[in-house]
Amino acid sequence: MAQVSRKTEEWGSRVGFLLSAVGSSVGLGNFWRFPYLTGEHGGSAFILIYLGCVLLFCLPLLMGEYAMGRKSGMSAVEGIQSLARAEGKSKYWGVVGWVGTLAAFFILTFYGVISAWVLSFIPQAMSGKFAGFDAAAAGANFEATILDKPQILTLLGLFILANVLVVARGVSSGLERLNKIVMPLFFIMLLGVVFFALRQGDSAAAIRFLMEPDFSRVTTATFLAALGQAFFSVGVGLGIMVTYGAYLAQDTDIPRSSFIVAGSNSAVAILSCLAVFPIVFAFGLSPDQGPGLFFVTLPIAFGQMTGGAFFGSVFLTLALFAAFTSSISLMEVGVSWLEEREGVTRPGAALGTGFAVFLIGAGYVYSFDYFRFIDFVAGSLMLPLGGLLAAIFAGWVLSREMLVSELGDGRLMNAWRFMMRWIVPPLVLAIIVLGLSGAGRA
Repeated sequence: MAQVSRKTEEWGSRVGFLLSAVGSSVGLGNFWRFPYLTGEHGGSAFILIYLGCVLLFCLPLLMGEYAMGRKSGMSAVEGIQSLARAEGKSKYWGVVGWVGTLAAFFILTFYGVISAWVLSFIPQAMSGKFAGFDAAAAGANFEATILDKPQILTLLGLFILANVLVVARGVSSGLERLNKIVMPLFFIMLLGVVFFALRQGDSAAAIRFLMEPDFSRVTTATFLAALGQAFFSVGVGLGIMVTYGAYLAQDTDIPRSSFIVAGSNSAVAILSCLAVFPIVFAFGLSPDQGPGLFFVTLPIAFGQMTGGAFFGSVFLTLALFAAFTSSISLMEVGVSWLEEREGVTRPGAALGTGFAVFLIGAGYVYSFDYFRFIDFVAGSLMLPLGGLLAAIFAGWVLSREMLVSELGDGRLMNAWRFMMRWIVPPLVLAIIVLGLSGAGRA
């Protein structure tokens, strides 16, 4: 079996890697998407299904992507190609890396726009603008905010520029250094926000909603939503974890690290519900408001509660931190490939990627239909397709011997290989087919 080459740069420490990996998973998917999906699909019934999806399907994929990344020591595209060549397989298996890399790029383009919305809401919260908001006022405010194109374009440009500056500095000096500062602060702020919400809001109603499953509201759509959210939040199928795995030291325990990353991501998702629903229930608002829960429903609550200006500011800042740590990982996927394959300097690759992201993101600012289309293509099609291809490649194309050095041998390896062959691919294929056919929609 042929050898594969390795990158020279590595994470500076195991703690730095774990904080960066958790930061890449924890994002707007936890703060914006997870609470509204939980509200729409029956509270804890959805959470239980989501946790099952993370444990049974996303965790094996996460382990596989880290293993492939460390084994190749390359970017997602080049790494998959090198592993295929080492096994005597076609280089066209590189399509696995291409799908993930392109999905990461397009998700970053609309991720930046949502982050610009969050940025625009922070000074609104600080100034007490939400005071006295009812549903009509909150809806009108959100519409006026996203239609203020010069402001959103400016904030989008600043957000992308911040990403470029961090990614351009490299893995240890850029991504790892930022996450060592931001992620501990993030968790301190998160616990503070949860404590404040439980004290100020209707904690009994929120805990009851999150602890007593209502399976009568569970439909096929609930399973599809939970599966899609698991992929979106953990970040598998995007090439991120293959790229991050390429910088892993050989003595890092991949299965243990994968459990920590997946577990931390799930914990943050649940904590975000404890930060949202006590406030929602305290002011008689409905938890099933869909995507508007974050930008329309919560401002109503912020405007009515004691200390709402402060709480809203901290909550939105927390969401911004989560968005930023995820977006730099999305940018790293493409920058890593450009630096490696095309010989572009890292600062040049980061600047070029950032410019392309800004141009496409600007298109969303002027066309919300375009935004929704790319959201569907990248999040509902390319993301699960990337996961499907990664599972097939790791389970069926790569030999057991190829990854034993990364995952160890024995029962864990046997269970992982079984999941990657017989469980994960058919499940992900079902997500794609049912999602495209529209079956099971509520």
